[in-house]
Amino acid sequence: MNGKFLLDTNIVAAFLNGDANVRKKASESEGIAVPVVAMAELYFGAEHSRNAAANIARLDHYADDFLIVDVDVGTAREYGRIRNRLKTIGKPIPFNDVWIAATAIQHGFILVTRDAHFQHVQGILLEAW
Repeated sequence: MNGKFLLDTNIVAAFLNGDANVRKKASESEGIAVPVVAMAELYFGAEHSRNAAANIARLDHYADDFLIVDVDVGTAREYGRIRNRLKTIGKPIPFNDVWIAATAIQHGFILVTRDAHFQHVQGILLEAW
């Protein structure tokens, strides 16, 4: 997989909402990708919003520009490992975030997020924008 940064849902949302820092970092960075799970969370938020049609159309527009990283058996294997370890140490995180972490680790991405709970995931590389 060609890429360096995997953007968590909160970072993509900040980008879509015009966060100047996130947009600047994204424009300066090579290899930006978005996990399909984050896209699912964003589409859920759009469906649930007051202006659903416009928000879905905006996501559709940007989805064409993003490298979307899907899940596969390798991701599932990482998911199982991560979720088991987090349960063992008593630090569970939301299931969708386990999928996002698994995607980052599987492909060697740096996960860009504002969620501190990813720090409990062993072997993940993190950056905050």
